[in-house]
Amino acid sequence: MFSILRKIVKTGHLTEKLPTHDRAVAQLSTTCQTEIMRVFGKSLSIRMVDAGSCNGCELEMNALNNSFYDIERFGIHFVASPRHADLLLVTGPVSRHMQAALKRTYDAMPAPKLVIAMGDCGADGGEFGVSYASCGAVANVIPVDAVIRGCPPTPVQLLQGILELLQRF
Repeated sequence: MFSILRKIVKTGHLTEKLPTHDRAVAQLSTTCQTEIMRVFGKSLSIRMVDAGSCNGCELEMNALNNSFYDIERFGIHFVASPRHADLLLVTGPVSRHMQAALKRTYDAMPAPKLVIAMGDCGADGGEFGVSYASCGAVANVIPVDAVIRGCPPTPVQLLQGILELLQRF
């Protein structure tokens, strides 16, 4: 027991220092909150669909929910059902197996149906493109309102993309 404690004291901290909360992120989040209230008059509900991605985009989207960004305090929530969603966030190139499921999810959403294709794969199929196993871009299967490029896009880019989509309405 004491040998482990000595090793811990000798090694010290190996993690990175926590970055300070950037004012730009706070301003972006506040602007997002006012746009959500203007467009919907309530919170924004997002339904995420992984249509065949490598999960890099999902990790960045889930980072928005951690204590650093904490988008729930600004009225952005993730929901389990497309019937409760205002926005559909699709990641990855649409695989042939997910094509019908993505269409059903889109059809189950109430109007207005907002769709964001996230990442380079969602935008144009990425390195997978269109093949026997992939439909390619999300726009090849359902209508897309906005595209957030990046491989994967950062949480700040995601907030900016959501804000730009809301400002068009």
